[in-house]
Amino acid sequence: MAQDQRTGTPAHHATPEERAARGRAARRTAPRSSHAEFRPGPKRPDPLGILEAQSAKRVQELVPIRYSRMTESPFRFYRGAAAIMASDLAGSPDSGIRAQLCGDAHMLNFRLLASPERQLLFDINDFDETLPGPWEWDVKRLSASLVIAGRANGFDDRERADIVQATVRQYRESMARFAQMRNLDVWYLRMDSEMLQALAAERAPKRGQRGLAQAMAKARTRDSLQVFDKLTETVDGSPRIAPDAPLLVPISELLPAVERTALMTLFHGLVERYGRTLPSDRRHLLTDFRLVDVARKVVGVGSVGTRCWIFLLLGRDGRDPLFLQAKEADTSVLAAHVGASRYRNQGERVVSGQRLMQAASDIFLGWERVDGIDGKRRDFYVRQLRDWKGIAVTEAMEPPGMRAFGQLCGFTLARAHARSGDRIAISSYLGGKDVFDRALAQFAEAYADQNERDHEALVAAVRAGRLPAADPVAKAD
Repeated sequence: MAQDQRTGTPAHHATPEERAARGRAARRTAPRSSHAEFRPGPKRPDPLGILEAQSAKRVQELVPIRYSRMTESPFRFYRGAAAIMASDLAGSPDSGIRAQLCGDAHMLNFRLLASPERQLLFDINDFDETLPGPWEWDVKRLSASLVIAGRANGFDDRERADIVQATVRQYRESMARFAQMRNLDVWYLRMDSEMLQALAAERAPKRGQRGLAQAMAKARTRDSLQVFDKLTETVDGSPRIAPDAPLLVPISELLPAVERTALMTLFHGLVERYGRTLPSDRRHLLTDFRLVDVARKVVGVGSVGTRCWIFLLLGRDGRDPLFLQAKEADTSVLAAHVGASRYRNQGERVVSGQRLMQAASDIFLGWERVDGIDGKRRDFYVRQLRDWKGIAVTEAMEPPGMRAFGQLCGFTLARAHARSGDRIAISSYLGGKDVFDRALAQFAEAYADQNERDHEALVAAVRAGRLPAADPVAKAD
């Protein structure tokens, strides 16, 4: 825990004046303008080597799907390249002020979610890489994603710079607001549907406001019952998960009968043991459901090839479904650069980071460690497969809409960092001027250039046969 060197007082127990002084002092070692720099050195690790090292630990038959998705566009590549960016950010200027990081804070990891009270919230969604680290890293990953998405939509230099600067300014001004608030007020703060609609009316064009209303209405329909109707079929009078290979493969089609029986026994134990990581009331609720089927699922770009299972459970009858997702949790891509997690179970690392950063988390969020039938021990975290989730469609955004969306992300990320980091010191470091905002706009453009080069290298490697792809691009002559 950070301490004031003069008094030995934990940093978060120092006076507001002492915390603000710490933030201002950090400008001497890491000037705000220095964040504009991105100059990869000659010893920069091979980005494809980083991807290959990750793929070596994943389900090999799914790895070609990962590379196929990442070759589709620079933005799709970026979504799967959190490990590459973590390596690039290591050693970059930072204030020395740490917060709990998302670790993969690109723009599509901000979305609509349900709270336990059945309110629709806008929040961060993905915490596979969460760890404490330099708060600047999350802001930089968000900023670069906006530039990459903006380039894909044909936005010009001025439009992209305006979007990034508006996003970072929102982060900076929100942090200044949080620095003046009481601890409990910061903790209870959330971006709910009423705030979303009010901000959209103020900042988004009419088209964006209509799009938000439609997205919110659609999100409320995306629950376990909707998934049940979409993903299941009736077999011998009982609901079962329908196959959609290779993206969704029921356990009945994945393994021989003997191994399938052993794995189902393992999954029954996983559900029972994972329930012990839930609060007692939710643990009781879980016991009212019974496990009836399991399938392997291919998930988002960055996680393709990691082990992910979906569980179909039923409650009072055959129309009372609960879908849970158990996703493998490996060491964070940040760990090599910011230090190992204090949690021995990587699933607990993910869950703890998510609970710390989100305003409200899934009621079934928990973790477990499993000894697989292959004899290997793996960590998992568990949550509902779908619970009022709504994701932005970047391809449909025009500059004003992406600007407004970026501001929502900036506010949300600042709130998440303010819960775990020293919000007073961060705000003091950022100050009242736009020095950091302009620096991040320059950084984001430079990193988008690097991302395009890395994407081209992946495409070339697939064409040359160095890396496999499920739908390979044309082979080089």
